[in-house]
Amino acid sequence: MKLDWAQTNALSYFESLVSSDRDLPLLEAAACLAHVAHEVQDVEWVLEEVDHLVRMLQRRWSSDLDTLERLQVLNRFFFEECRFAGNVNHYDDPGNSFLHQVIQTRRGIPVSLAVIWLELAQSMGLDAAGVNFPGHFLLKVNLLQPKGAKVVIDPFTGHVLAREDLLVRLSTWMPGLPMDAQSAQTDHALSQALGSAGPRDILARMLRNLEEIYWRRNDAPALQAVKARQAVLEASRSSTS
Repeated sequence: MKLDWAQTNALSYFESLVSSDRDLPLLEAAACLAHVAHEVQDVEWVLEEVDHLVRMLQRRWSSDLDTLERLQVLNRFFFEECRFAGNVNHYDDPGNSFLHQVIQTRRGIPVSLAVIWLELAQSMGLDAAGVNFPGHFLLKVNLLQPKGAKVVIDPFTGHVLAREDLLVRLSTWMPGLPMDAQSAQTDHALSQALGSAGPRDILARMLRNLEEIYWRRNDAPALQAVKARQAVLEASRSSTS
């Protein structure tokens, strides 16, 4: 059997990045998912471009801003100035999951846009995380006051989502969920849905998206490359748990 050394080396690179949960480099690991279709894609270019965005952002805020003010600066920079947005017209393009293409086109899907946004949020000292919300990846920023408060953002549109918006979305996946009361059942369901997604969870979601796309396209080589990374990610999860 002929070995594809480019894919083998790329897979080994991915494996080295996700081998431990300690300081797992989400941006770098997410960037090298492009190797399933672009074997020679330069991951360093993605890291440099995001560093450039961080430097641009640093000139737009100061350390005396509170959490909400920093969040406003970040969203204005990301969604308005840089014009990152969801790829409405070509949602199923696998390139929406490849960070080099997302940076070049300023278009992506929620989870890929979230990866870049989170890197910028981290540079501002925001307590931010991804959210594996059913059907649509979200972002959240935890506030110091009041305790337990958070701002939830749709990375596809940049919109801040109110409790009612979240319940409408959640009800699609949980028929019968009470919508008109502050019930314990509703509070628990929403709290569970808004749990933080770690780097490994985010990578798994990105890979599931690619798996579905390549399965529908009947693209066996790309699907095989995706499944190989899923296996590596799952094996490393087991070894670190």
